Amino acid sequence: MLKIGLTSGIGSGKTSVAQIFSILGIPVFDADFEAKDLMEKDEQLTSAIRKTFGDQSYTSGKLNRSHIANIVFNDPLKLDMLNALVHPAAINAANRWMNAQTTPYVIKEAALLFESGSAAHLDLVIGVHAPTYLRIKRVMDRDHVNRDQVISRMNRQISEAIKMKLCDFVVTNDEQQLLIPQVLQLHTKFLQMAQ
Repeated sequence: MLKIGLTSGIGSGKTSVAQIFSILGIPVFDADFEAKDLMEKDEQLTSAIRKTFGDQSYTSGKLNRSHIANIVFNDPLKLDMLNALVHPAAINAANRWMNAQTTPYVIKEAALLFESGSAAHLDLVIGVHAPTYLRIKRVMDRDHVNRDQVISRMNRQISEAIKMKLCDFVVTNDEQQLLIPQVLQLHTKFLQMAQ
């Protein structure tokens, strides 16, 4: 079974690409969702977060996202500390999940695939590319934030140009080229490779 990563910079549309793979019957692991879930359910992780960021990190057993965000998005060192706690737990969860699948290939969707080191556990990586202006507009519309806030988020990720060079395949999501034919072509290729 092939283990394939799917990544992009914020606003590029990796979730849309993941949904197409899912419709094709390919299991998709949403690493970002799983990481948030682990931050509330994994006892070892919640304990480490409390120890590092204080008891106010949780309210009634739920992660106090605004408390954590106020800390980590104003201090790159604290963000690195949080990632050092969360990424290993999320990578382990993804590896367990992938090993339990029976399809010819699986997809692991993650924004920080290279940054977290989880790309090392995968056979191939797909990048989703979109022009910067379009990414900014999409995130502004989706998250109801201003341009500066989007650019600030973008600046916390490695540049999309570097990320795409690290990928084995690139899907273009520029609202000019159709996504479905690009994904179908990859799907056919991966099925052949998995045989």
